[in-house]
Amino acid sequence: MSPRRPRLFVLIGRCLLLLCLALSLPSMALELDRVKAGFPDADRLAETDGERPVQAVMGGDSLLGYVFETVDVAPIPAYSGKPVNLLVGIDPAGELIMAEVLEHSEPIMLVGIPEEKLQQFAGAHTAYAVTDNPKIGDHLDAISGATVTVIVVNDTIMRAAREVAAGLGIIDDPSAQPPATVKDEVFREADWQTLTGDGTLRRLRLTHGQVDDAFVGTAAEDYLRTPQPADKTFIDLYYGYLNAPTAGRNLLGKAGYEALMEDLAPGEHAIAVMARGDYSFKGSGYVRGGIFDRIELVQDGRTITFHDRDHQRVGRVALDGMPRMTEKDIFVIRDDAHFDPGRPWQLNLLVRRASGPLDTEFTRFRADYAIPEAYVERPAPVVERPIWVQVWYDKAFQIAVLGLGLAVLTGVMLFQDVLVRYPRILGPLRLGFLVYTLVFIGWYALAQLSVVNILTFTHALITDFSWSSFLIDPMMFILWSFVAVSLLLWGRGVFCGWLCPFGALQDLVNKAARRLGVKQLEVPFGLHERLWAIKYIILLALFAVSLHSLGTAERYAEVEPFKTAITLRFQRDWPFVLYALGLVVVSAFNHKFYCRYVCPLGAGLAIPSRLRLFDWLKRHRGSCGTPCQICANECEVGAIHPDGRINANECHYCLDCQVTYWDDQRCPPMIKRRKRYEKAARVSGQATTGTFDPAARGAEGTTLQRIPIHHEE
Repeated sequence: MSPRRPRLFVLIGRCLLLLCLALSLPSMALELDRVKAGFPDADRLAETDGERPVQAVMGGDSLLGYVFETVDVAPIPAYSGKPVNLLVGIDPAGELIMAEVLEHSEPIMLVGIPEEKLQQFAGAHTAYAVTDNPKIGDHLDAISGATVTVIVVNDTIMRAAREVAAGLGIIDDPSAQPPATVKDEVFREADWQTLTGDGTLRRLRLTHGQVDDAFVGTAAEDYLRTPQPADKTFIDLYYGYLNAPTAGRNLLGKAGYEALMEDLAPGEHAIAVMARGDYSFKGSGYVRGGIFDRIELVQDGRTITFHDRDHQRVGRVALDGMPRMTEKDIFVIRDDAHFDPGRPWQLNLLVRRASGPLDTEFTRFRADYAIPEAYVERPAPVVERPIWVQVWYDKAFQIAVLGLGLAVLTGVMLFQDVLVRYPRILGPLRLGFLVYTLVFIGWYALAQLSVVNILTFTHALITDFSWSSFLIDPMMFILWSFVAVSLLLWGRGVFCGWLCPFGALQDLVNKAARRLGVKQLEVPFGLHERLWAIKYIILLALFAVSLHSLGTAERYAEVEPFKTAITLRFQRDWPFVLYALGLVVVSAFNHKFYCRYVCPLGAGLAIPSRLRLFDWLKRHRGSCGTPCQICANECEVGAIHPDGRINANECHYCLDCQVTYWDDQRCPPMIKRRKRYEKAARVSGQATTGTFDPAARGAEGTTLQRIPIHHEE
């Protein structure tokens, strides 16, 4: 190989490296440009130490703040099941400086609501600090039609900002457990045996043999070693927490305990350390350097050392059964140590030995301590509520009203056979429920179900299913749960005929049009039956598109006018408004035209409704359909076939056919039955008076027989 070739390869490698660096510069500049929207004086970004991918914003040598993407800190699923990613910036004091939406998959925002509204909502958070808790409606303006999205964005910004600020030490960790508090009222007199037996005082006893074994294998194993019997006591040490009255008052006496508590500032604690033996836990180092280098306290990985200012000597201790101690001392734990008396801690005893003229080796002996439960009161664990739980609390009123409405509808469905015999009650009840569905469920609660929900649920089952994605909107979750049950019991008609706000709007418009004498345009049944297939074709097309891209399918799902007419209350671009209004106008001439032929949601509900368990609608009389066509002609959605069969896939469960079924003024079998009863009643009346009308004959031509008269005494 030529000697020039390696140099050529090196040159090519360097060029490729420079090219890669050059290609990476624009993205870095773009990222910095984006950050400058909140930090105009920023000139560079720097990495920070910590678990979170947070970058420091620098302006020269000054720290301006920190920026991060929320998807790396708090990826909270939104309405689409995917998190909304935002670029958030905070200053060193914990104030929110910027909040910008980078990416989202929210269907309501993809088509319908301008993107600027979501950006403005996110930017409004810059008026708050990370420790604040801004509420939508009270502090932040909501976006009509995107309630779930803004709730998630608000929670994402604040939760991510708090976690980052806590990780950087700007604020205390919001998820940290509050410290336990000592029960000052808990006291019982006790002797030495009791205190050492119930864990109030703990013991660490070491022999010379145990200490020697700890230095085996080190340079101090044999250097200038003073032989001592292996079983001789090296140190016999006792220790305990003094703030608890049972420990402090018994050891120090009432006066000594009260004096100690008066000297302690809020948040400070005291421990007692007492010992006897050949080794001193104090030594003489604290005299020279002011620090006790033979003991230390450790809690949750934090080491607490004691200085001479933290030390108090204990005088005479008059405790029954207590052995003589050569050292008795009190050590104060200052408030900056964040000591929690309710959590376990360790007292470490450090033992040093010379390993050379100037070198030493040391080892630690750990003594564990856990305070008796009777001495402290532990706070309730800090558990941050999932966002869906908070949403359910905030929408308690809507949930209650929806629950009441569903209870009424359940009663109507269960007792339909009774209600249909009283059309004067059922008619106004159904009309009122349609108004309730349109106004409350639709325009107020914005709980219009959509085919998008079916597509999202299907994709969630295929990918990463999470209940929290669906629980985040309680109204939709409750409605879907009710619809799932109603599909098994009654079919799709309960939702389409009673709970769909856009369906209710069409129904009310058609009823008003009929009252005004508007002529209805009906499609011949043959064509009508074939037009049913359109909505199934639309459903299959949307499902096929969703397999490739759920976002694209959500855009094509605009074939549903629900978002325009219900969610956005017609406050939208004019093409969408014209489309929705056109369908409403058509419904005045053809009852629920959209529901019958176009609605993919209705098609999606019709498929599982074939698994319904019961057939509640009555069609058992022999003349139904042949020759009687009254119910078929009066069915406003054309769900009854000419042969009298009810197509449950198309029925909207208005119960009009059931009213007719029991109407003895319109249903031919019921008319015959009524006439028989009437004639029987007339004959019964004539027989009672002892008269007979030879002209009275039965409905089928049978001569009525004279009924004997019985007189009761």
